[in-house]
Amino acid sequence: MIVDDEVLLRSCMQRILESEPDIDVPVACDGPAALEAIEAHRPDVVLLDLRMPEVNGFAVLAGLGALTHPPAVAILTTFLADEDIAAALSSGAKGFLLKDATPQELVHAVRVLDSGGTVLSPQAARIVVDGYLGSGPDHHGPDRPDTRLDSLTDREHQVLDLLAEGLTNADIGRRLLLSASTTKEHVSAILAKLGLANRVQAAVVAHRAASAPVRPRPPTLAGTR
Repeated sequence: MIVDDEVLLRSCMQRILESEPDIDVPVACDGPAALEAIEAHRPDVVLLDLRMPEVNGFAVLAGLGALTHPPAVAILTTFLADEDIAAALSSGAKGFLLKDATPQELVHAVRVLDSGGTVLSPQAARIVVDGYLGSGPDHHGPDRPDTRLDSLTDREHQVLDLLAEGLTNADIGRRLLLSASTTKEHVSAILAKLGLANRVQAAVVAHRAASAPVRPRPPTLAGTR
């Protein structure tokens, strides 16, 4: 489902997505119709604009929190301010997608969200990194999450890199030949060591680290912890 107050944009995105044989967009609507439509159609994925008149994206996110099985939500944005980033993450958003994304990026994002992964387009990642990790008392100074990366094991670094690609635990396990429980343990350890709340924040840290000098990594050894 696409929720945006710009009729032309949402209709174009709907056409792009429905050109794929495995994607159906039952409705594309604006804010006031969003919660009712989501409850009626129960989409797996919602692409949500934050800045809408009458009912904005934050109100929709809050309403989704009351659902037993809420959809995966990616924020559609032209520019996301620092305070919007923190509020969207804490309200359960699974990613950020700029409105000038290519059709291929849009389709890929929906499939990643449907599989349980996270979405951070390269441009959106830079906004999130510069705004979210670069400000606020919890992410400023010598104890920022990206300064704690040395506390991770080599395997945890490998898992973190795959989190940044938006992969699910199952995908990460298959890539590294790990069991589901072992993969989950690694993800939990990463979040705890870096002081993060969710996978999106972990992906942001990984994106920031990728743009900085990187210490040498050992090769991935299949089947090792």
